[in-house]
Amino acid sequence: MLNHLPTEMRHGYSLGPKRGVALPLVNLAEKPNAKKWWKLIPVLFVLLLSFNVQAQEPELKSTVAPTIKTSDTTIKKILDEIQRITDSDKQNTNYIQALLQGKELDNMDKYNLIKMNVINASETYYLLNKKIIDLKSRTTTNNLDVFITSLNNPESKALGFSLSDRIVDLVEKIILQNKSDKGDKNSKIVESTKSIINSPIFQSFTSLTPPLAIANSVMNFLHSVSVNNKQISQKNLQEFEKELNKYVVYYTALNDANQKFEYGLNFNKDQLGLLQENLFDHLSFTATSLKFPPPQKGNQPLSQTMNEYFFDFKKDKVIDFFNQLEAKYTGKNKRIDYESLLRENPNLKEVNNQLEDLVLQTKRFENLYNEYFTLLDSYYSKVNNGLKIAQDNGLADKSIIDNKQAEFRNLKTEAVQEIQASINIKELYQNTEKIKYRYRIF
Repeated sequence: MLNHLPTEMRHGYSLGPKRGVALPLVNLAEKPNAKKWWKLIPVLFVLLLSFNVQAQEPELKSTVAPTIKTSDTTIKKILDEIQRITDSDKQNTNYIQALLQGKELDNMDKYNLIKMNVINASETYYLLNKKIIDLKSRTTTNNLDVFITSLNNPESKALGFSLSDRIVDLVEKIILQNKSDKGDKNSKIVESTKSIINSPIFQSFTSLTPPLAIANSVMNFLHSVSVNNKQISQKNLQEFEKELNKYVVYYTALNDANQKFEYGLNFNKDQLGLLQENLFDHLSFTATSLKFPPPQKGNQPLSQTMNEYFFDFKKDKVIDFFNQLEAKYTGKNKRIDYESLLRENPNLKEVNNQLEDLVLQTKRFENLYNEYFTLLDSYYSKVNNGLKIAQDNGLADKSIIDNKQAEFRNLKTEAVQEIQASINIKELYQNTEKIKYRYRIF
């Protein structure tokens, strides 16, 4: 450091004037030498620096303790931060474990939902097919059919008369004026009338048409005979036709009831056939997705194909399918890997999500089932109306009509109860309710 001082200072000389030596006054007027001033600048800078250091020294000493204190606080803060991070990491770990566990539970719930839905659906397939076949085979019941047939038969005396006898009586009474035994022409007219009534053509009819066809044929025959037989007047023909029309109106009412009921039944059967076709397609999809052999259509009726298929595709075998599937995805820890099971068998989700269509098919069957009873109610009403016409036209006594209406009512009630017991729509409804089709899985 001394090397940087002026020569005078290195040798102990002072920069100021020497003691005892007066400064010559003449020197005051002299201008300082520029070179000397420049030499003094470093010296002044050092002196100022030394002074500044000395002035700040107490302050530096006083800050030593706070610096150490600040260092302790920083360490503490770092330790606190480390602890906070550790706690947060532990908490996050717990959250992750909870999420993983929740995911596992979610997959398990999804699988169990699919499993129960498909098992219940296998039973629904069977029940729906069985009830479709049962309802398709229905017309009414044996007892009710016998009752309607008796009203239809021209030879029947269910209402206290037979149409055949009444027509012959009207011919003899009105057309021949009770002279059927007088002359060959009259007897031939009676015999020809009986021949028309007993014609095999009319006997082969199975609907309510025979009485109407017979009445129409007899009228045509009499009109043709009247052309050459002057004994048959137009007045008599009109009178005969008027009386015959009383029976025609009655049988027409029965015929209308029968035709509408038959038309409704045929439409109902057609709709049941379409429903069974849809059921076949849905069953084929489910069976294929579960790796079951699907049903195969052959030359035999669809109902027979479906019945035979349900010997293999039934509830017990579907349960076995899921048991084998679970065994395949069970690890050494005896836990089922539901995530892998669902990921590697996406068809299960699709089967589950398509079950809504199966449920809609059961609803469609319920509608057709209810429509059948609506048809039966309408038929009952129309037949009763025909019986009322018979009473109003004086074809039968009121007591006979009342008894027939009561008999018909009881037979109709028995028919309804028999069909309800046979089909048991409640069984199908309760089984369908077990399918949680509203929970779709993705």
